[in-house]
Amino acid sequence: MVASPSPPCPNETIPPPPPYPGSTTRYGAARHGGRPKGHSGPGPGKREPHEDVGHRGRVHLAKRQRSIDGAAMAQLLLQLPSFLASLVIVAALSQLLLPDMGWLGALLWLASGAMAFHRPTERALARHLLNLRHPTPRELSRLEPLWRAVTARTGVEGLAYELWIEDSDHLNALAAAGHIVGVTRFSLERLSDGQLAAVLAHELGHHVRGHAWSSLLGQWYAVPGRLAWAVVRRLTRFVAAIGHGRMGFWAAVLLLVAGTAVLLVALEYWFVTLTLVAAPYLLAAVTRRAEVRADHHAAAAGFGPMLAEVLHMMQAADRDSGSVTASALSGCGHTAAMGTRTPFRGRGQGLLGRLLSSHPDYHTRLHHLAPYLKQR
Repeated sequence: MVASPSPPCPNETIPPPPPYPGSTTRYGAARHGGRPKGHSGPGPGKREPHEDVGHRGRVHLAKRQRSIDGAAMAQLLLQLPSFLASLVIVAALSQLLLPDMGWLGALLWLASGAMAFHRPTERALARHLLNLRHPTPRELSRLEPLWRAVTARTGVEGLAYELWIEDSDHLNALAAAGHIVGVTRFSLERLSDGQLAAVLAHELGHHVRGHAWSSLLGQWYAVPGRLAWAVVRRLTRFVAAIGHGRMGFWAAVLLLVAGTAVLLVALEYWFVTLTLVAAPYLLAAVTRRAEVRADHHAAAAGFGPMLAEVLHMMQAADRDSGSVTASALSGCGHTAAMGTRTPFRGRGQGLLGRLLSSHPDYHTRLHHLAPYLKQR
C-alpha cells in the first residue's frame, strides 16, 4: 500500500500524495525524565476538549517506513573516528591472539552491528540493560489504541514496533535499537490520552528518522576504543600509585615516556586528535537537533498542542521544585542503551554543561513548536 510520507517539518516541501490504490490495512500495536509535581491534567484515559487523538477513515501506509535524516547521518559521521580507532584495536588484538586468522576477529566485530536489528537481541537489551518489561493487559489496553492512532496518522506500520514499560516514578520515554518504544509507568498513569500520544509520536519520530538505530550503532562500534582508553587511564593511575620509594623514579620515567609517545602521535595525527576532542560537543549538538526533529514529527501529526503541554508541565515542575530535572521526553534511548542516562539540564548549568547537553532547553523546543500551535 502506498500513502503519503511521514509528516515533514514546516520548512520541508510537501510532495503531492500518490493515488490511493483502494485497499485498507490492519493496523495494530506493536527517557527524558523528571517527575512533575502537582500535575492537574485530565489524568489517564481522559481527554481535554482539544485532544482529538483518533484517526478517521482509511489508514494509508507510507511507501517508505523509515528514512535517515541529516541528524542521523551526522551522528554516524561523527562516530567515524571512534569507529576507526576501535577497528584498529580489534584488528591488533585479533592478530595478536590469532596470528593466522587475525582478520576473523575484525570481521566478526564488524558483523556484530547487525545485532542492533535482531529482535531477540533487542528484547534482551530492553529487559536487561534498559530495565523494561512487557505491558500488563491493563496497560496494553490503554497503550494500544493510542499507538494505533499515532501510527495511523503518520502512515507507519505499528506492528513493526514493540511497546515496553519502565517501572519508574518519572515522566520518561525512550526509543531504542530498531523497534523498541518504552514509556514509564508514571507517564502511563498520569498523562492524558493526548499527552501520552504526543510522547509516543515523539519517540516514533526518532525511529522513522533513523536517530535511534544510528546512535546505538555508533556507540556500539565505539566500545573497544572507550574500553582501551579506560584501561590506559587505570594503568596510569596504578603506575602513579606505586611510584614511591625506589619505584618512584622508574614510574616517573615510564609515565614520561608514555606521555611523550602519546603527545607525538597526537601531534602527528592532529586532525584525528582534534576530531576526537570536538566529537562530544558536536554529537551533543546533533542530538539536540534530533530532539527538535522528533518534536516536529509529533507536531506535524497533530500532537503539537499536547506535546507543548508536556514541555510546559516539566518546565513548571523545574521552577516549582527549584531543582534541575531531566527532560520530559527522552531522546533516542541511545544513552540508556549503553547503560547510562544523560539528563537534560535546564537551569543552573554552565557553558560547558550546556554545550554537552543532549536536549535543547524548553524555550528552544517550544519556539520550534510555535508554528504548529498557530495552526490551531
